[in-house]
Amino acid sequence: MGSEPKVTYVTLSADSEDARAGFNAGIARVQREYDQTMPLFINGRARNTRKTTASTSPLDTSVIVGHASDAAPADMADAIAAAEAAFPSWRQTPWSRRAELLGDVAKRIRDERFYLSSLIIAEMGKSRTEALGEVEETADLITYYNDRMTLANGFVHPMDSLSPQDRNTSVMRPYGVWAVISPWNFPCALLGAPVAAALLTGNTVVAKPSSETPIIAAALMRLFQAAGLPDGVLNFITGSGRMVGDAVVKDPRVAGATFTGSYEVGFHQLFKQFSVTYPRPCIVEMGGKNPALVMDSADLDKAVAGVYRSAFGMNGHKCSACSRVYVHEAVADAFVERLLAKVRATEIGNPLERDVFVGSLATKQSLNDYLTYSQSARNAGALIEGGVQLQDGPFAKGLFVRPTVMRGLPEDHELVRQELFVPMLHIQTVRSFAEAMQMANNTTLGLTAGCFSQNQKELEAFFEDIEAGVVYVNRAAGATTGAWPGVQPFGGWKGSGSTGKNIGGLYSLSCYLREQSRTVVE
Repeated sequence: MGSEPKVTYVTLSADSEDARAGFNAGIARVQREYDQTMPLFINGRARNTRKTTASTSPLDTSVIVGHASDAAPADMADAIAAAEAAFPSWRQTPWSRRAELLGDVAKRIRDERFYLSSLIIAEMGKSRTEALGEVEETADLITYYNDRMTLANGFVHPMDSLSPQDRNTSVMRPYGVWAVISPWNFPCALLGAPVAAALLTGNTVVAKPSSETPIIAAALMRLFQAAGLPDGVLNFITGSGRMVGDAVVKDPRVAGATFTGSYEVGFHQLFKQFSVTYPRPCIVEMGGKNPALVMDSADLDKAVAGVYRSAFGMNGHKCSACSRVYVHEAVADAFVERLLAKVRATEIGNPLERDVFVGSLATKQSLNDYLTYSQSARNAGALIEGGVQLQDGPFAKGLFVRPTVMRGLPEDHELVRQELFVPMLHIQTVRSFAEAMQMANNTTLGLTAGCFSQNQKELEAFFEDIEAGVVYVNRAAGATTGAWPGVQPFGGWKGSGSTGKNIGGLYSLSCYLREQSRTVVE
């Protein structure tokens, strides 16, 4: 393979000669490995279980990508015990050594990028560009965290003294056993990044991926183990999310947790119940109902491109997906006309076979949701494009649908209020910037937002008043999506996140550490 530019979420295509050759090899390898069983990994050893669950491909639901072992409560207890036993030695391991091991993990991820990307496509239905971008992001997140740890000198800092005899130091210390519960929409990045952050800062980990994407998660965890992590430092559990969640909440040996997923589970079932005896750190990254504002001075070409990519890229399976557009009445019809033309030209297909912008939906539940929401929009007279499942020819065995556009629903309608997580976009006409801002902020969630305007006062007001953790202005590459580690730290306000600190940013690692003030009198 020759060298080529890195693929990110703003890359338009992963179709270079090297990428085609890499994907050909990666897809062939993935297909040779179909139908294998992935064991649990506890205390440095693979563990098979009596019961397993098949993970099928959304591109062709007759294809079994692999089988995931179903952990029992005893397996979860053993994983927590192994992590607890490994913690004293791991926290005493110099941070530079921990960074060295994780640097090797990042290298292994880059070396295996086409295999991992092909596995993401097969198990989750992403396009080649999105899948390769996710794998690159995973490696970049680890590298970025290593760099931040180095710049912070392991978070050991001398402090001022009140007398010549005092020597005072601020030291950030790990908590202990850290649970990582990751989602299906970014099965590599949102598992690999928090695992790496927890390990780098000296915590030990019990990792549980989504039951929808356990095979890619198992492949990623093998790369972590191959780097030479000591036994018990990283333990991998697949199976019931409820069983693991109950153990995380109830077991006092779990010192901290990271969860990425829905508001309902993250806030109500985990965050609110996690601290019982005393407060425990619980990082919950939840959903978004992300708005884009298109004002009368906007460059409509940029606005259409940015909204389209953010609404329909990865079939809307992003917590950052653009789901609401508030467009000024002076340009509303022109914006809608151009956007619909782009939507109707969308190339939908099987990304295992060719480079396409939109593959399949990822899960059967997503298809059920899509059909239910589409009927609701149809009943309300708001459906202006899409709303149908593709079932003919090459689409017959997969979960393929048309990108969908709605217009004119009341602001209190469930399709405007709740996160949908499928390729559906609602457009509302507004009379002013102030009206658009009021509607944009009228949500319990606050993850991402975008604005298209050439009016500097509007842009300044947007930055000042928008209630979101990641915001973009005049961005054709993505109105509300496309954050990258070290470039756009990613996290939410209000019901979208619990820490006020973002992933892949200046303050990410501090979420996994607690401060100890040390004074020595000489």
